[in-house]
Amino acid sequence: MNSRFFGWFRALWLSRFRLRMNRTSGCGGNIGDRNADSSAISGGGVCMMSTSWKQEQHPSFIDFISSFLHSNSYRLNFLQIAPDFIFNNGGTSVAFIFITNWDCDDSSSVFSRVTTLKRQFRHLYVVVSVPTKEQNDSFNGSYFKHAMEIGNPTFVPVSDPEMGFEKIVKIAHARGVCKRQDVISMMKLERKRSVEQTECFRRVITSIPGIDNHDANAKIDMVEICDREGDSSAFDEQRVVGF
Repeated sequence: MNSRFFGWFRALWLSRFRLRMNRTSGCGGNIGDRNADSSAISGGGVCMMSTSWKQEQHPSFIDFISSFLHSNSYRLNFLQIAPDFIFNNGGTSVAFIFITNWDCDDSSSVFSRVTTLKRQFRHLYVVVSVPTKEQNDSFNGSYFKHAMEIGNPTFVPVSDPEMGFEKIVKIAHARGVCKRQDVISMMKLERKRSVEQTECFRRVITSIPGIDNHDANAKIDMVEICDREGDSSAFDEQRVVGF
């Protein structure tokens, strides 16, 4: 019985593993790294830059932004908007606050602005350039001091403004790809199926004499660890069934 159970259990887990790997490889592809061909993150959308933010930047940085957007097929418009940038790509809008040089003595105004804008924009990211250790430590301390909720919004610290803007374009592109391919809905559906499968695993395991809920949860946790590590070869009968 144990051997038959293990075969069924292993087959179900491997089907989950392959489904996740297929989804990962099929979700829009690699959007590139900093040295990659710009076509890898080509967006074909619209970028709106705040006129007040533009006035605070060095002209050479604005030239870099314009060139980078052009090479990635984005149109650039200058408007009076509350965020520093708004990207429209694939039918979804993403807002950004872009702090090009963190001021260790003026963190309160930044987080006050973040609190205001996150109520106005569903998709808001805060990109912060912290080139020195002092600035990085100041940013980290201020983040926890102002009791920001992790991921609401997402903060992206970077080492220089150029890297920061490249991150902005990649995030906007990824949001557009997810919207076009309806990835969010697929992920929610996969999560629902995963929960249902986990409950099914638990019921089957606890139906075996001598196996209680604690033992079942331990075995399911082992499956999840193997799943996260992407290591199907580590999933053997002795480790998972353990009888």
